[in-house]
Amino acid sequence: MPRSTLSRSRIVELLPREPTEAELEEILFHSKAEIESRDGDALTISVTPDRLDLLSEGGLALHIAGATGAAAGLPPLPVARRAPALRIEADGSVRKLRPWIAGVLVTAPASSGLDAGTLAEAIRFQEILHASVGRDRAAASLGIYPADEISGPIRYALEPLSQVSFVPLSGEAPMDAATFFRSHPLATRYGAFGRDGDRCLTLRDANGTILSLPPILNARGAGEARAGNRTLLLEATGTRVRSVQESLSLLLLVFAARGFSVSAVATRGPGTYRQDGRAIYRPRTLSMPRDLLDAVLGTRLPDREVVRFAAQARVNARTAPGGWRMQAAPWRSDLLGPIDAVEEVVLARGVGPEDALVPPSRTLGGRRPEVHFRRKFLPLLLGLGYQPLYHPVLTSRSSIDRLPGLRALRLSNAPSTEFGSLRPNLLVSLLQALDANVRYGYPQRTCELGPVLEADARAETGARTSYHVGALLAADGAGFASAASLGEYLLRSIDVMGVRESAVIPGTIAGRASEIHVAGAAIAQMGELHPHVLEELRVIVPAAWIELDLTALWPLVGTPSAAESTSLSRGPSPRKLGSGRNDPKRSPRLRSRPRTR
Repeated sequence: MPRSTLSRSRIVELLPREPTEAELEEILFHSKAEIESRDGDALTISVTPDRLDLLSEGGLALHIAGATGAAAGLPPLPVARRAPALRIEADGSVRKLRPWIAGVLVTAPASSGLDAGTLAEAIRFQEILHASVGRDRAAASLGIYPADEISGPIRYALEPLSQVSFVPLSGEAPMDAATFFRSHPLATRYGAFGRDGDRCLTLRDANGTILSLPPILNARGAGEARAGNRTLLLEATGTRVRSVQESLSLLLLVFAARGFSVSAVATRGPGTYRQDGRAIYRPRTLSMPRDLLDAVLGTRLPDREVVRFAAQARVNARTAPGGWRMQAAPWRSDLLGPIDAVEEVVLARGVGPEDALVPPSRTLGGRRPEVHFRRKFLPLLLGLGYQPLYHPVLTSRSSIDRLPGLRALRLSNAPSTEFGSLRPNLLVSLLQALDANVRYGYPQRTCELGPVLEADARAETGARTSYHVGALLAADGAGFASAASLGEYLLRSIDVMGVRESAVIPGTIAGRASEIHVAGAAIAQMGELHPHVLEELRVIVPAAWIELDLTALWPLVGTPSAAESTSLSRGPSPRKLGSGRNDPKRSPRLRSRPRTR
């Protein structure tokens, strides 16, 4: 989950009163944010990927104000009457590499200018947006400039490297573009997004002064925002117009929460490409049907209650035929349709125990025998003290890279870096849980049952889905023997006997990892986690892991009749282990076939 470290004092200064620790915990518990740790004034907050606005001090303060009743409805966003008249002209040369650009001006309140704390918050939030909405700057990147030092119009173009020379933001002396792309670390990492052969993207003002080389780095001087500036230009470039507008609206939040006013920056491009810039700060509108709200809640709320709960979520609502029309802040990019508006009202009302409703159905169905087979393992692990978890199949690339040598499918059009890969095993997710719970004591026992995806050229989609069950033990004394005994227990519960064979498994210690084979098929992996993995996670105790491939195991041990008759509520069978039949003479044990090396 995305996370950031915020200043509690900067949050509190935007509220009429400071919430107590209990109030803050309760408010965040009923939202999509969570306090991971506290260290003096620093709060480490994690959120779901759709509520990135809560990772800024201003955005979190706006949410708390609504939840406590200190404010209601749409946050104010005044439009400046007097602001520098700026427009951006995009040259046709950028169309191939990075065609979209947008901007907006923000002006500090008359009584103050840009303070160092707000500038630091904006830069920190800017990097979060680069990693999430911007997909590590591939889809969108942001820039912050002192508007009072810029002469319009601003020209966005692809220029020859030989014509570009500037002082990088982190430098002291002028540098030509060829040297910059060859030697600067940010150019090494992001240069491919802003360069096409011997040409690179530039932003220049009317005087020819370079403001930045998108999406890599700003220039010093006219490209350097500083404390005390009155008016700032916020700019975004990218390959997708939605990512550009979404990231720019989210960055605007930092300044809107501090009382800055906003004004549009028009954009003109080749052909008929025109934008007046108001879409960046215009409120988002959507509808919420009465029938949908009633169906989700299971009860009918009075109209005035719906309006009150929407205002508490910092959304305006007014009655309309068949429901309500909603207005949300421009940075609420998570509100896309009616179900999102319903979710806001439900969360503001509070989610608690309710009387269950059985939906009507024309037909009666049942679970397949294979599903019954899979569902038998979690109760066994729960009985051993393992906490069942659930993680999405999509995961971050950093979670995959945590296990050197692990191969995973990547999304070509990922929604964010947090969800850019498909997990190939459950260990990836179990390690995420271990990482998120390092502040708690040990032992920690976690387990999960769910799908994983692996590349398979024979599959129609190029990927094969399998269901696994996995368990992880982090405790003093945990080791390979812990995983091996747990694996034997799980297989004994279905009257299966496997053979362990040494294996090299990413993330485990060599010589302390193995696979379990049944009838010649690998149906499980286990091992003791490598100290390097645990050190990166800041885990101070050893950890062991076991994972069974239930999709591979089912054809070997399961038939519909056997699945229906086998019961795991009694635990492992005391009889001699065989293939699942009561009489081992009638059916031979399942063993691995001889292997050649």
